[in-house]
Amino acid sequence: MAANQYVLALEDCKQAEELEPKNPKILLRMARIYTALGRPEEALDVFDRIDPPASAKDKQPALQMKQHIDQAEDSIKKGTAGSMALYGLDQAEKGLGFAVQPPRKWKLLRGEAYLKMGNVNALGDAQNVAMGMLRSNNADPDALVLRGRALYAQGENDKAIQHFRQALACDPDFKDAVKYLRMVQKLDRTKEEGNTHFKAGRLQEAVDVYTQALEIDPTNKGTNSKILNNRAMCYTKLKQWEDVIKDCDQAIKLDPSYTKARKTRAKALGEGGDWEEAVRAYKSIQEQNPEEPNIARDIRNAELEVKKSKRKDHYKILGVDKDASEHEIKRAYKKLAVKHHPDKNPGNAEAEERFKDISEAHEVLTDPQKRQHFDSGVDLMDPHEGMGGFGGGFPGGMGGMGGGMGGGVQIDPEMLFNMMNGGGGGGRGRGGNPFGGGGFSF
Repeated sequence: MAANQYVLALEDCKQAEELEPKNPKILLRMARIYTALGRPEEALDVFDRIDPPASAKDKQPALQMKQHIDQAEDSIKKGTAGSMALYGLDQAEKGLGFAVQPPRKWKLLRGEAYLKMGNVNALGDAQNVAMGMLRSNNADPDALVLRGRALYAQGENDKAIQHFRQALACDPDFKDAVKYLRMVQKLDRTKEEGNTHFKAGRLQEAVDVYTQALEIDPTNKGTNSKILNNRAMCYTKLKQWEDVIKDCDQAIKLDPSYTKARKTRAKALGEGGDWEEAVRAYKSIQEQNPEEPNIARDIRNAELEVKKSKRKDHYKILGVDKDASEHEIKRAYKKLAVKHHPDKNPGNAEAEERFKDISEAHEVLTDPQKRQHFDSGVDLMDPHEGMGGFGGGFPGGMGGMGGGMGGGVQIDPEMLFNMMNGGGGGGRGRGGNPFGGGGFSF
Protein backbone atom coordinates (compact mmCIF):
# COMPACT_ATOMS: atom_id res chain seq x y z
CA MET A 1 0.00 0.00 0.00
CA ALA A 2 2.83 2.40 0.78
CA ALA A 3 4.13 1.85 -2.75
CA ASN A 4 0.61 2.44 -4.19
CA GLN A 5 0.53 -1.12 -5.55
CA TYR A 6 -3.02 -1.78 -4.46
CA VAL A 7 -3.72 -4.81 -6.62
CA LEU A 8 -0.73 -6.66 -5.16
CA ALA A 9 -1.69 -5.48 -1.68
CA LEU A 10 -5.19 -6.92 -2.18
CA GLU A 11 -3.76 -10.32 -3.16
CA ASP A 12 -1.58 -10.33 -0.04
CA CYS A 13 -4.59 -9.48 2.13
CA LYS A 14 -6.63 -12.30 0.61
CA GLN A 15 -3.86 -14.79 1.35
CA ALA A 16 -3.49 -13.45 4.88
CA GLU A 17 -7.25 -13.81 5.43
CA GLU A 18 -7.06 -17.46 4.42
CA LEU A 19 -4.50 -17.99 7.16
CA GLU A 20 -6.42 -15.87 9.73
CA PRO A 21 -10.05 -15.63 8.51
CA LYS A 22 -11.41 -13.28 11.17
CA ASN A 23 -8.42 -11.10 11.93
CA PRO A 24 -9.90 -7.57 12.23
CA LYS A 25 -6.63 -5.85 11.22
CA ILE A 26 -6.41 -7.84 7.99
CA LEU A 27 -10.08 -7.22 7.18
CA LEU A 28 -9.77 -3.49 7.90
CA ARG A 29 -6.76 -3.26 5.58
CA MET A 30 -8.60 -5.22 2.88
CA ALA A 31 -11.64 -2.90 3.12
CA ARG A 32 -9.40 0.15 2.71
CA ILE A 33 -7.71 -1.40 -0.34
CA TYR A 34 -11.08 -2.11 -1.95
CA THR A 35 -12.02 1.53 -1.37
CA ALA A 36 -8.75 2.76 -2.91
CA LEU A 37 -9.46 0.60 -5.97
CA GLY A 38 -12.94 2.13 -6.43
CA ARG A 39 -14.85 -0.94 -5.22
CA PRO A 40 -16.88 0.52 -2.31
CA GLU A 41 -19.55 -2.22 -2.27
CA GLU A 42 -16.92 -4.88 -1.66
CA ALA A 43 -15.27 -2.66 0.92
CA LEU A 44 -18.53 -2.29 2.83
CA ASP A 45 -19.11 -6.06 2.70
CA VAL A 46 -15.71 -6.58 4.33
CA PHE A 47 -16.42 -3.89 6.95
CA ASP A 48 -19.60 -5.77 7.90
CA ARG A 49 -17.51 -8.87 8.65
CA ILE A 50 -15.23 -7.13 11.13
CA ASP A 51 -15.83 -8.05 14.78
CA PRO A 52 -15.84 -5.93 16.80
CA PRO A 53 -17.49 -3.59 14.23
CA ALA A 54 -15.35 -1.01 12.46
CA SER A 55 -15.76 2.61 13.46
CA ALA A 56 -17.94 5.02 11.51
CA LYS A 57 -14.77 6.98 10.69
CA ASP A 58 -13.20 3.90 9.08
CA LYS A 59 -16.29 3.18 6.98
CA GLN A 60 -16.96 6.78 5.93
CA PRO A 61 -14.70 6.88 2.81
CA ALA A 62 -16.34 3.76 1.35
CA LEU A 63 -19.83 4.98 2.24
CA GLN A 64 -19.24 8.39 0.64
CA MET A 65 -17.75 6.83 -2.48
CA LYS A 66 -20.77 4.57 -2.88
CA GLN A 67 -23.16 7.49 -2.32
CA HIS A 68 -21.43 9.55 -5.02
CA ILE A 69 -21.55 6.68 -7.52
CA ASP A 70 -25.23 6.04 -6.69
CA GLN A 71 -25.90 9.75 -7.22
CA ALA A 72 -24.17 9.64 -10.61
CA GLU A 73 -26.15 6.59 -11.71
CA ASP A 74 -29.42 8.14 -10.54
CA SER A 75 -28.65 11.39 -12.41
CA ILE A 76 -27.97 9.44 -15.60
CA LYS A 77 -31.23 7.49 -15.33
CA LYS A 78 -33.56 10.28 -14.20
CA GLY A 79 -31.88 13.61 -14.85
CA THR A 80 -31.99 15.75 -17.94
CA ALA A 81 -28.41 17.01 -17.65
CA GLY A 82 -25.11 15.29 -17.01
CA SER A 83 -23.49 17.86 -14.72
CA MET A 84 -24.70 16.25 -11.49
CA ALA A 85 -23.42 12.86 -12.62
CA LEU A 86 -20.03 14.37 -13.39
CA TYR A 87 -19.95 15.99 -9.95
CA GLY A 88 -20.68 12.65 -8.28
CA LEU A 89 -17.97 10.90 -10.30
CA ASP A 90 -15.44 13.63 -9.53
CA GLN A 91 -16.14 13.30 -5.82
CA ALA A 92 -15.93 9.50 -5.94
CA GLU A 93 -12.58 9.61 -7.75
CA LYS A 94 -11.10 11.66 -4.94
CA GLY A 95 -11.25 8.50 -2.83
CA LEU A 96 -9.15 6.43 -5.25
CA GLY A 97 -5.60 5.48 -4.38
CA PHE A 98 -2.72 7.36 -5.99
CA ALA A 99 -2.42 6.57 -9.73
CA VAL A 100 -5.41 4.20 -9.58
CA GLN A 101 -7.50 4.44 -12.76
CA PRO A 102 -11.29 4.78 -12.35
CA PRO A 103 -13.13 1.47 -12.77
CA ARG A 104 -14.55 0.65 -16.22
CA LYS A 105 -18.09 1.21 -14.92
CA TRP A 106 -17.19 4.74 -13.80
CA LYS A 107 -15.69 5.55 -17.21
CA LEU A 108 -18.88 4.44 -18.95
CA LEU A 109 -20.94 6.55 -16.53
CA ARG A 110 -18.74 9.56 -17.31
CA GLY A 111 -19.23 8.96 -21.03
CA GLU A 112 -23.02 8.79 -20.50
CA ALA A 113 -22.91 12.06 -18.57
CA TYR A 114 -21.06 13.79 -21.41
CA LEU A 115 -23.59 12.44 -23.93
CA LYS A 116 -26.41 13.83 -21.77
CA MET A 117 -24.82 17.27 -21.77
CA GLY A 118 -24.76 17.13 -25.57
CA ASN A 119 -22.70 20.24 -26.37
CA VAL A 120 -19.74 20.16 -28.73
CA ASN A 121 -17.09 20.00 -26.00
CA ALA A 122 -18.97 17.35 -24.02
CA LEU A 123 -19.39 15.14 -27.08
CA GLY A 124 -15.67 15.43 -27.71
CA ASP A 125 -15.06 14.41 -24.08
CA ALA A 126 -17.35 11.39 -24.53
CA GLN A 127 -15.28 10.33 -27.54
CA ASN A 128 -12.09 10.73 -25.51
CA VAL A 129 -13.47 8.47 -22.80
CA ALA A 130 -14.37 5.83 -25.39
CA MET A 131 -11.01 6.10 -27.16
CA GLY A 132 -9.18 5.68 -23.86
CA MET A 133 -11.10 2.49 -23.18
CA LEU A 134 -10.54 1.21 -26.73
CA ARG A 135 -6.77 1.70 -26.38
CA SER A 136 -6.93 -0.82 -23.56
CA ASN A 137 -9.31 -3.15 -25.44
CA ASN A 138 -10.24 -2.42 -29.03
CA ALA A 139 -12.97 -5.08 -28.88
CA ASP A 140 -14.86 -3.50 -25.97
CA PRO A 141 -18.49 -3.36 -27.20
CA ASP A 142 -19.53 -0.82 -24.55
CA ALA A 143 -16.75 1.56 -25.60
CA LEU A 144 -17.55 1.06 -29.29
CA VAL A 145 -21.20 1.90 -28.71
CA LEU A 146 -20.26 4.91 -26.56
CA ARG A 147 -18.05 6.32 -29.33
CA GLY A 148 -20.72 5.50 -31.93
CA ARG A 149 -23.32 7.43 -29.96
CA ALA A 150 -20.99 10.43 -29.64
CA LEU A 151 -20.39 10.38 -33.41
CA TYR A 152 -24.12 10.05 -34.02
CA ALA A 153 -24.82 13.06 -31.79
CA GLN A 154 -22.30 15.04 -33.87
CA GLY A 155 -24.06 14.13 -37.12
CA GLU A 156 -21.43 11.57 -38.18
CA ASN A 157 -24.03 8.90 -38.83
CA ASP A 158 -21.99 6.75 -41.23
CA LYS A 159 -19.12 6.50 -38.75
CA ALA A 160 -21.57 5.81 -35.94
CA ILE A 161 -23.10 2.92 -37.87
CA GLN A 162 -19.61 1.45 -38.40
CA HIS A 163 -18.98 1.48 -34.65
CA PHE A 164 -22.32 -0.15 -33.84
CA ARG A 165 -21.62 -2.89 -36.38
CA GLN A 166 -18.15 -3.40 -34.95
CA ALA A 167 -19.67 -3.75 -31.48
CA LEU A 168 -22.03 -6.42 -32.83
CA ALA A 169 -19.08 -8.22 -34.41
CA CYS A 170 -17.56 -8.38 -30.91
CA ASP A 171 -20.84 -9.40 -29.28
CA PRO A 172 -23.71 -10.36 -31.65
CA ASP A 173 -26.21 -10.24 -28.78
CA PHE A 174 -25.24 -6.78 -27.54
CA LYS A 175 -28.65 -5.11 -27.25
CA ASP A 176 -27.47 -1.49 -27.11
CA ALA A 177 -25.60 -1.90 -30.38
CA VAL A 178 -28.70 -3.35 -32.05
CA LYS A 179 -30.89 -0.60 -30.63
CA TYR A 180 -28.74 2.31 -31.79
CA LEU A 181 -27.88 0.76 -35.16
CA ARG A 182 -31.56 0.37 -36.02
CA MET A 183 -32.40 3.85 -34.76
CA VAL A 184 -29.69 5.62 -36.75
CA GLN A 185 -30.52 3.67 -39.90
CA LYS A 186 -34.22 4.49 -39.54
CA LEU A 187 -33.48 8.17 -38.94
CA ASP A 188 -31.20 8.32 -41.99
CA ARG A 189 -33.80 6.63 -44.21
CA THR A 190 -36.61 8.88 -43.02
CA LYS A 191 -34.57 12.06 -43.37
CA GLU A 192 -33.48 11.08 -46.88
CA GLU A 193 -37.09 10.35 -47.81
CA GLY A 194 -38.01 13.87 -46.69
CA ASN A 195 -35.13 15.31 -48.74
CA THR A 196 -36.35 13.42 -51.81
CA HIS A 197 -39.86 14.85 -51.45
CA PHE A 198 -38.43 18.35 -51.02
CA LYS A 199 -36.25 18.11 -54.12
CA ALA A 200 -39.24 16.90 -56.13
CA GLY A 201 -41.39 19.81 -54.92
CA ARG A 202 -43.71 17.60 -52.86
CA LEU A 203 -43.58 20.03 -49.98
CA GLN A 204 -46.41 18.81 -47.77
CA GLU A 205 -45.18 15.23 -48.09
CA ALA A 206 -41.72 16.44 -47.08
CA VAL A 207 -43.17 18.24 -44.05
CA ASP A 208 -45.00 15.07 -42.97
CA VAL A 209 -41.90 12.88 -43.32
CA TYR A 210 -39.64 15.34 -41.49
CA THR A 211 -42.19 15.40 -38.68
CA GLN A 212 -41.95 11.61 -38.47
CA ALA A 213 -38.15 11.83 -38.45
CA LEU A 214 -38.21 14.20 -35.47
CA GLU A 215 -40.08 11.58 -33.44
CA ILE A 216 -37.49 8.83 -33.97
CA ASP A 217 -34.92 10.14 -31.49
CA PRO A 218 -35.91 13.34 -29.64
CA THR A 219 -32.58 13.29 -27.77
CA ASN A 220 -30.42 13.85 -30.85
CA LYS A 221 -29.98 17.62 -30.86
CA GLY A 222 -27.60 17.87 -33.82
CA THR A 223 -29.61 15.86 -36.34
CA ASN A 224 -32.97 17.15 -35.18
CA SER A 225 -31.87 20.78 -35.50
CA LYS A 226 -31.03 20.09 -39.17
CA ILE A 227 -34.34 18.31 -39.76
CA LEU A 228 -36.17 21.28 -38.22
CA ASN A 229 -34.36 23.65 -40.57
CA ASN A 230 -35.24 21.42 -43.53
CA ARG A 231 -38.89 21.47 -42.50
CA ALA A 232 -38.63 25.25 -42.11
CA MET A 233 -37.40 25.44 -45.70
CA CYS A 234 -40.51 23.54 -46.79
CA TYR A 235 -42.66 26.05 -44.92
CA THR A 236 -40.67 28.82 -46.62
CA LYS A 237 -41.68 27.47 -50.02
CA LEU A 238 -45.26 27.23 -48.74
CA LYS A 239 -45.01 30.81 -47.39
CA GLN A 240 -46.07 29.69 -43.93
CA TRP A 241 -43.84 32.18 -42.18
CA GLU A 242 -45.00 31.59 -38.62
CA ASP A 243 -44.22 27.90 -38.96
CA VAL A 244 -40.80 28.74 -40.38
CA ILE A 245 -39.98 30.91 -37.38
CA LYS A 246 -41.29 28.31 -34.93
CA ASP A 247 -39.13 25.54 -36.42
CA CYS A 248 -36.07 27.78 -36.57
CA ASP A 249 -36.53 28.76 -32.93
CA GLN A 250 -36.59 25.08 -31.99
CA ALA A 251 -33.53 24.34 -34.14
CA ILE A 252 -31.58 27.19 -32.54
CA LYS A 253 -32.61 26.02 -29.07
CA LEU A 254 -31.17 22.59 -29.86
CA ASP A 255 -28.05 24.07 -31.45
CA PRO A 256 -27.39 27.73 -30.53
CA SER A 257 -24.49 27.89 -33.00
CA TYR A 258 -26.67 26.89 -35.97
CA THR A 259 -26.21 29.93 -38.23
CA LYS A 260 -28.15 28.40 -41.14
CA ALA A 261 -31.32 28.24 -39.04
CA ARG A 262 -30.78 31.83 -37.89
CA LYS A 263 -30.62 33.00 -41.51
CA THR A 264 -33.73 31.02 -42.43
CA ARG A 265 -35.50 32.67 -39.50
CA ALA A 266 -34.32 36.16 -40.46
CA LYS A 267 -35.68 35.77 -43.97
CA ALA A 268 -39.01 34.49 -42.62
CA LEU A 269 -39.30 37.53 -40.34
CA GLY A 270 -38.98 39.79 -43.35
CA GLU A 271 -41.20 37.84 -45.69
CA GLY A 272 -43.75 37.66 -42.91
CA GLY A 273 -43.94 41.44 -42.91
CA ASP A 274 -41.33 42.62 -40.39
CA TRP A 275 -38.24 43.59 -42.36
CA GLU A 276 -36.98 45.85 -39.57
CA GLU A 277 -36.81 42.84 -37.25
CA ALA A 278 -35.18 40.88 -40.06
CA VAL A 279 -32.44 43.53 -40.31
CA ARG A 280 -31.82 43.20 -36.58
CA ALA A 281 -31.67 39.40 -36.91
CA TYR A 282 -29.16 39.57 -39.77
CA LYS A 283 -27.01 42.07 -37.87
CA SER A 284 -27.04 39.77 -34.84
CA ILE A 285 -25.73 36.96 -37.06
CA GLN A 286 -22.99 39.26 -38.35
CA GLU A 287 -21.96 40.24 -34.81
CA GLN A 288 -21.70 36.60 -33.75
CA ASN A 289 -20.05 35.42 -36.96
CA PRO A 290 -18.48 38.26 -38.97
CA GLU A 291 -17.06 35.78 -41.50
CA GLU A 292 -20.48 34.36 -42.43
CA PRO A 293 -20.64 34.38 -46.25
CA ASN A 294 -22.90 37.03 -47.83
CA ILE A 295 -24.16 38.35 -44.49
CA ALA A 296 -23.31 41.97 -45.41
CA ARG A 297 -25.28 41.54 -48.63
CA ASP A 298 -28.23 40.08 -46.71
CA ILE A 299 -28.23 43.09 -44.38
CA ARG A 300 -28.15 45.56 -47.28
CA ASN A 301 -30.98 43.79 -49.06
CA ALA A 302 -33.08 43.58 -45.90
CA GLU A 303 -32.55 47.31 -45.31
CA LEU A 304 -33.71 47.92 -48.88
CA GLU A 305 -36.80 45.83 -48.17
CA VAL A 306 -37.51 48.07 -45.18
CA LYS A 307 -37.52 51.06 -47.51
CA LYS A 308 -39.69 49.20 -50.01
CA SER A 309 -42.18 48.28 -47.29
CA LYS A 310 -42.79 51.97 -46.51
CA ARG A 311 -43.91 52.94 -50.01
CA LYS A 312 -47.12 52.03 -51.80
CA ASP A 313 -47.34 48.29 -52.32
CA HIS A 314 -48.75 47.87 -55.82
CA TYR A 315 -49.21 44.13 -55.30
CA LYS A 316 -51.17 44.68 -52.12
CA ILE A 317 -53.30 47.37 -53.77
CA LEU A 318 -54.34 44.92 -56.48
CA GLY A 319 -54.58 42.03 -54.04
CA VAL A 320 -52.16 39.76 -55.90
CA ASP A 321 -49.00 37.86 -54.93
CA LYS A 322 -45.60 39.23 -55.85
CA ASP A 323 -45.07 36.39 -58.30
CA ALA A 324 -48.43 36.98 -60.01
CA SER A 325 -48.55 36.64 -63.78
CA GLU A 326 -49.48 39.54 -66.05
CA HIS A 327 -52.83 37.88 -66.70
CA GLU A 328 -53.58 37.68 -62.98
CA ILE A 329 -52.62 41.34 -62.55
CA LYS A 330 -54.88 42.50 -65.38
CA ARG A 331 -57.77 40.41 -64.12
CA ALA A 332 -57.43 41.87 -60.61
CA TYR A 333 -57.21 45.38 -62.05
CA LYS A 334 -60.36 45.03 -64.10
CA LYS A 335 -62.31 43.72 -61.14
CA LEU A 336 -61.19 46.56 -58.85
CA ALA A 337 -61.44 49.25 -61.53
CA VAL A 338 -65.08 48.45 -62.14
CA LYS A 339 -65.79 48.60 -58.42
CA HIS A 340 -63.97 51.87 -57.71
CA HIS A 341 -64.44 53.78 -61.01
CA PRO A 342 -65.49 57.40 -60.37
CA ASP A 343 -68.55 56.93 -62.63
CA LYS A 344 -69.75 54.24 -60.24
CA ASN A 345 -68.94 56.33 -57.17
CA PRO A 346 -69.86 59.93 -57.96
CA GLY A 347 -68.71 62.38 -55.31
CA ASN A 348 -66.82 59.71 -53.41
CA ALA A 349 -63.32 61.14 -52.90
CA GLU A 350 -62.08 57.96 -51.21
CA ALA A 351 -63.12 55.81 -54.18
CA GLU A 352 -61.51 58.27 -56.56
CA GLU A 353 -58.21 58.08 -54.67
CA ARG A 354 -58.47 54.32 -54.57
CA PHE A 355 -59.03 54.22 -58.33
CA LYS A 356 -55.89 56.30 -58.87
CA ASP A 357 -53.85 53.85 -56.78
CA ILE A 358 -55.30 50.91 -58.70
CA SER A 359 -54.49 52.52 -62.03
CA GLU A 360 -50.95 53.35 -60.94
CA ALA A 361 -50.39 49.82 -59.70
CA HIS A 362 -51.70 48.41 -62.99
CA GLU A 363 -49.47 50.71 -65.02
CA VAL A 364 -46.33 49.75 -63.09
CA LEU A 365 -46.92 46.01 -62.85
CA THR A 366 -47.91 45.49 -66.47
CA ASP A 367 -44.85 47.28 -67.78
CA PRO A 368 -41.92 44.79 -67.56
CA GLN A 369 -39.27 47.45 -67.08
CA LYS A 370 -41.23 49.44 -64.48
CA ARG A 371 -42.05 46.23 -62.65
CA GLN A 372 -38.37 45.30 -62.57
CA HIS A 373 -37.51 48.68 -61.12
CA PHE A 374 -40.28 48.42 -58.55
CA ASP A 375 -39.39 44.90 -57.50
CA SER A 376 -35.67 45.61 -57.20
CA GLY A 377 -36.19 48.92 -55.39
CA VAL A 378 -33.77 50.72 -57.70
CA ASP A 379 -35.61 53.99 -57.13
CA LEU A 380 -35.03 53.66 -53.36
CA MET A 381 -31.28 53.04 -53.46
CA ASP A 382 -28.95 55.67 -52.08
CA PRO A 383 -27.33 57.46 -55.04
CA HIS A 384 -24.37 58.45 -52.84
CA GLU A 385 -23.28 54.90 -51.98
CA GLY A 386 -21.46 54.91 -55.26
CA MET A 387 -20.77 52.29 -57.84
CA GLY A 388 -19.12 54.73 -60.19
CA GLY A 389 -20.45 55.22 -63.69
CA PHE A 390 -23.34 52.79 -63.35
CA GLY A 391 -26.26 53.24 -65.68
CA GLY A 392 -24.73 54.56 -68.87
CA GLY A 393 -24.77 51.37 -70.87
CA PHE A 394 -27.21 49.21 -68.94
CA PRO A 395 -29.33 46.95 -71.14
CA GLY A 396 -32.98 47.80 -71.39
CA GLY A 397 -32.56 51.52 -70.99
CA MET A 398 -31.27 51.70 -67.43
CA GLY A 399 -29.10 54.59 -68.54
CA GLY A 400 -32.27 56.57 -69.10
CA MET A 401 -33.10 56.54 -65.41
CA GLY A 402 -31.59 59.95 -65.03
CA GLY A 403 -28.55 61.54 -63.53
CA GLY A 404 -29.17 59.96 -60.14
CA MET A 405 -28.28 56.53 -61.46
CA GLY A 406 -25.25 57.87 -63.27
CA GLY A 407 -24.04 59.29 -59.97
CA GLY A 408 -23.35 55.75 -58.82
CA VAL A 409 -25.76 53.46 -57.03
CA GLN A 410 -24.41 50.45 -55.18
CA ILE A 411 -26.26 47.49 -56.63
CA ASP A 412 -25.71 44.03 -55.21
CA PRO A 413 -24.03 41.87 -57.90
CA GLU A 414 -26.68 39.16 -57.58
CA MET A 415 -29.46 41.71 -57.91
CA LEU A 416 -27.68 43.23 -60.91
CA PHE A 417 -27.46 39.83 -62.58
CA ASN A 418 -31.16 39.19 -61.98
CA MET A 419 -32.15 42.58 -63.39
CA MET A 420 -30.02 42.11 -66.50
CA ASN A 421 -31.58 38.73 -67.12
CA GLY A 422 -35.17 39.85 -66.66
CA GLY A 423 -35.69 38.54 -63.14
CA GLY A 424 -36.96 40.45 -60.17
CA GLY A 425 -35.10 38.56 -57.48
CA GLY A 426 -34.09 35.22 -56.15
CA GLY A 427 -36.14 32.30 -55.09
CA ARG A 428 -39.73 33.37 -55.57
CA GLY A 429 -40.20 34.46 -59.15
CA ARG A 430 -40.09 37.83 -60.73
CA GLY A 431 -41.40 39.66 -57.70
CA GLY A 432 -39.15 37.72 -55.36
CA ASN A 433 -36.83 38.58 -52.57
CA PRO A 434 -33.35 39.17 -54.10
CA PHE A 435 -31.61 37.04 -51.50
CA GLY A 436 -32.10 33.53 -50.19
CA GLY A 437 -32.68 32.17 -46.75
CA GLY A 438 -30.44 30.06 -44.59
CA GLY A 439 -30.27 27.16 -47.01
CA PHE A 440 -31.18 23.52 -46.94
CA SER A 441 -29.43 21.02 -44.67
CA PHE A 442 -29.05 17.60 -46.19
